Amino acid sequence: MTEKQALIGWREWLSLPALGIERIKAKTDTGARTSALHAMNISPFDHEGALWVAFEVAPHSGGVRDRARIQCRAPVRDHRPVKSSSGHAQDRFVITTPVVLGARHFEIELTLTNRAEMGFEMLFGRTALRAGRFLVHPSRSFLLSPRQGR
Repeated sequence: MTEKQALIGWREWLSLPALGIERIKAKTDTGARTSALHAMNISPFDHEGALWVAFEVAPHSGGVRDRARIQCRAPVRDHRPVKSSSGHAQDRFVITTPVVLGARHFEIELTLTNRAEMGFEMLFGRTALRAGRFLVHPSRSFLLSPRQGR
């Protein structure tokens, strides 16, 4: 581990400030290339000649399940097929957004998808791990973020 790398757990709390998400629990997934966010009511639209996407997120933000939906809008970076762990390919919108994990602030790509049946509303993939210069401890959790609730 170099001095510039930080050790994170297999799950961490992080924030996506540009989307208005103060706190969301993410699973670190070294098997996923791109990070993924559970999004509902995904709707593309034209904004001043550019493709944008509107969507809703209802993050589990701590000890109490606050399911209030957050309305989000972001420019679309790409629209690409993504293969799930089950091998199913799905076309997804890709956005770029700042993320805060511990004291680190950096940009990541996020695909928007329905993760309602999954255990985590967000996957933190390999490209995000590289961008933040993280190493993953496979048996520890919340190494850079306080665990204020479940």
